[in-house]
Amino acid sequence: MSSLVHRRCLHHADREAVARCPECARFFCRECISEYDDRILCTACLGKLVAPAPRNAQRFESLWLVGQSVLAVVIIWFFFFLIGRALLAIPASFHEGKIWQIEAPE
Repeated sequence: MSSLVHRRCLHHADREAVARCPECARFFCRECISEYDDRILCTACLGKLVAPAPRNAQRFESLWLVGQSVLAVVIIWFFFFLIGRALLAIPASFHEGKIWQIEAPE
């Protein structure tokens, strides 16, 4: 393997190479490389790694978010339904106000 000092940038022939892209194994100058996820990559390889998800995957993510939202609403509704049932189970004597009255000492 030849020394990095004797290599030139793929895009800028007048500049020395400072790094070699681990994905494509080409040499690049400081302007042509980027650090991503603790790795130094050329812009072309970086573009391939961070390319947007396919359209079908985005559609699935949207459906997943809608499903989660509907499930959250159902769980919240059920929670309040159970609270209502518990409140209805309280005896009527509780609502007459006798429990809350303070008895006067004799």
